[in-house]
Amino acid sequence: MSAAIDVMGAGAFGSALAIALARGGREVRLWCRDPAQAAVMERDRTVPRLPGVTLPEDISVTSDAAKMTAPIRLLAVPMQALGGHLAEHRPPPATALIACCKGLDLATRQGPTGLIASHVPDAVPAVLTGPSFAADIARGLPTALTLACAEATRAEALQTALSTETLRLYRSADPVGAELGGALKNVVAIAAGLVIGAGLGESARAALMTRGYVEMQRLAQHLGAQPTTLAGLSGFGDMVLTATSTQSRNFAFGQALGAGHRPEDGITVEGRATAQAVAGIAAAEGLDMPICTMVSAVIDETLTIEQAMGALMSRDLREE
Repeated sequence: MSAAIDVMGAGAFGSALAIALARGGREVRLWCRDPAQAAVMERDRTVPRLPGVTLPEDISVTSDAAKMTAPIRLLAVPMQALGGHLAEHRPPPATALIACCKGLDLATRQGPTGLIASHVPDAVPAVLTGPSFAADIARGLPTALTLACAEATRAEALQTALSTETLRLYRSADPVGAELGGALKNVVAIAAGLVIGAGLGESARAALMTRGYVEMQRLAQHLGAQPTTLAGLSGFGDMVLTATSTQSRNFAFGQALGAGHRPEDGITVEGRATAQAVAGIAAAEGLDMPICTMVSAVIDETLTIEQAMGALMSRDLREE
């Protein structure tokens, strides 16, 4: 049995990662914020967000954060809750902290590794990201992700510790690029959903994805990412998945808006806050981010979809 791994967050993605790791021979502790839900999951071996999935016996579920003392900790909490979580549940010294959430913090405009560095200065932050649906991971379907960490030795150790027969990890030395790819693709996915929901067609979606990818690269490089990072799983790969599938909460959110429906607020859609954060960064830094800015405006209801599309289509003609 390999060293124990802690997963903070018993939602769909955190639970799916815990299941994949346990099936791969790891001892896993899964932290659930709600004590009552933790007790039910531990007793019944079920996951509310993953119907039909059974928790392996090598997973223990608890709501007691004091029991989470493994040397590796996966942070699978919503992006907008990550800062508060880190402030409340400080890990033991020398714990490897791997962010598994995607987005930019609306208050600070930081990505997850930036928040980890702010709250746990002695940590070496890492991020696990890429094209993945929780249901696929939980079912044991083959999935490839990016494990990004600036410290090479730590990255190699984490890659080995977290890879399984069905979960293949690729290393990256660019956590900023990897996390921005995971964050920005959610905004593009909302935009793609808007296009399909409004009945604008597949050709429009393809054009929007392509130009959205340009914006992803533009902002990431402006913020210090390596130019090639977003061409990998954490950027292009994740965008392809989430901008083309109704399993994507961000795409489904945009599709509902495009069809004239206001989605319920109870579902986590990381791209909503990220779009607002990106629009703020673009305005402050003078960056040309028209698609991301329009998505933010549509979500805020300061522009209609028709007005946003008209503004995009009437921009000055230029070289690609």
